[in-house]
Amino acid sequence: MRLRTRTTGRLRAATALLALPLALAAGLLTSPAAAREGAGPAPEAAREGVRPASEAAVAGRGSTRLYTPAPNPDALVQARALEAEGRFTEAAGIRAMAGTPQAVWLHGASPAEVYDRTAAIMRDAAAKRAVPVLALYNIPGRDCSNYSGGGASTTAEYQAWTDAVVRAVGGRRAYVVLEPDSLALLPSDCGQDDAQGTRTSARYDEVRYAAARLSALPRTKVYLDAGHAAWHSVRAIVPRLVRAGVGGTTGFYLNVSNYQTNAANLRYGKLISTCLAHVSGGGQAADCPDQWTPQDQADAWVAAHTPADRSKMKRFVTDSSRNGRGPWTPPAGVYPDPQDWCNPPDRGLGARPTTATGEALHDARLWIKIPGESDGLCLRGTAGPEDPARGMIDPRAGAWFPQQALELVRLAQPPLV
Repeated sequence: MRLRTRTTGRLRAATALLALPLALAAGLLTSPAAAREGAGPAPEAAREGVRPASEAAVAGRGSTRLYTPAPNPDALVQARALEAEGRFTEAAGIRAMAGTPQAVWLHGASPAEVYDRTAAIMRDAAAKRAVPVLALYNIPGRDCSNYSGGGASTTAEYQAWTDAVVRAVGGRRAYVVLEPDSLALLPSDCGQDDAQGTRTSARYDEVRYAAARLSALPRTKVYLDAGHAAWHSVRAIVPRLVRAGVGGTTGFYLNVSNYQTNAANLRYGKLISTCLAHVSGGGQAADCPDQWTPQDQADAWVAAHTPADRSKMKRFVTDSSRNGRGPWTPPAGVYPDPQDWCNPPDRGLGARPTTATGEALHDARLWIKIPGESDGLCLRGTAGPEDPARGMIDPRAGAWFPQQALELVRLAQPPLV
């Protein structure tokens, strides 16, 4: 899955290797829960002793214990290959990354199949006294039918699929990241709608339906797509959130599969939340400051428009899986379409997942995008087939990318120790 940015570009060739302390092997190796899409524990991972890290090591004091799904099998293949070469520190880094709490992505499959997968995840998480993060990714026409295209064929099919997830989650706790790209990348944004806006209207209907059904569950927190701080302005994304039914949800999420810094995400999230409160009180989104408004002006507006009862404001979660080094700045004039969101070089893992953020509106930093999995075949406006920034053919979207995985671990910020 991918998220476009307001700027484009990236990746320079990189096959950098790690230099992590051997202590990593002892403290941060974590274990499989259910299979990545929820079909029970992975025996291979279990044999390798991948056990969830302690809550304190991963999430911080006072944080909710977050669920660790079984790793991508190719992560274990890479770790074993590194060990066979005597590169034990690098192998430990890959295992530590794969064993950190992260989202389970649910997509495709029939309603019966996704019910079984989700139910297995929920059972396994409950047994481990952990809360899963479920990324639902099955909206019709997702990703503008590009690298991560797919999804349900019709609205009715999507609703049936969503209903199956709802039944499987039931009364257990869960965080739901509902349909990455669904609002920040509407059919109308990618030229795939008709003059009447039929597909875009259907998209809003689909998100509203799923949001309402999932939010009705007693212990589920539901967050809607708000893109990231280098994409839509606050004034542009707030009306989309309102139309999609954010009022009935916990709030929204930011930075999925992108690289914006924690500081940028926090500022953007607070501005969106305050603007949503302003709109819910009868104001206009056009009156709100956006993320490019001078800091002092934006802060003054937020102070003047924050409601006295902040508990009614919408909260947000952010993806810190790959933002340890922030976004990539591609070299000027080198690539026709730099695609700075697509497998950028020299990025690092970000802050570990936690619900103890220290910010009232910021519910959690999460690893939503699975670090180590490719963003797709990045051509950067060239004929390909190689990614010109890496000098190689990138793996397809969602496939394991060994070179990038090593980069993420080596350049993790903070380090994986």
